[in-house]
Amino acid sequence: MFQFDIQAGEKAELYRDILSALDALTGDEPDAIANMANAAALLWQYMPDLNWAGFYRMVDGELVLGPFQGKPACIRIALGAGVCGAAAATRETQLVADVHAFPGHIACDAASASELVVPIVHDGRLIGVLDLDSPTPARFDAEDARGGEAIAALLAARIA
Repeated sequence: MFQFDIQAGEKAELYRDILSALDALTGDEPDAIANMANAAALLWQYMPDLNWAGFYRMVDGELVLGPFQGKPACIRIALGAGVCGAAAATRETQLVADVHAFPGHIACDAASASELVVPIVHDGRLIGVLDLDSPTPARFDAEDARGGEAIAALLAARIA
């Protein structure tokens, strides 16, 4: 059993605590699905104001739903389609304050208002994306983007 001391204080402290917990959860586990499942559960439990937290995996040239927390989601997303597809196609973090203004947004959950999607790359290969959704407009900022990128960097080799 794992016990974590994760405080929802300052964002920087929250991300440090989450990274420490993720390292403990995934450090010795070789199974990618188990690591993504625990990461999604941890993010869902400790990050405030989310309505979806999870992963899309790169499979045969498209994004395929991986472990997540939240409402049932779209199963397959083409590269370049929506926020997740844009992050995968460009390999750049997508920080979207208003998903309804994002061209081609895919509304898997109508309650989502803002989104943060971080590509996960290992040894030059796109593994998938980390996707966080919130019902609050402009929920995510540059500090969240840096935190998400740190999470993706930690997990990349552990889910490849």
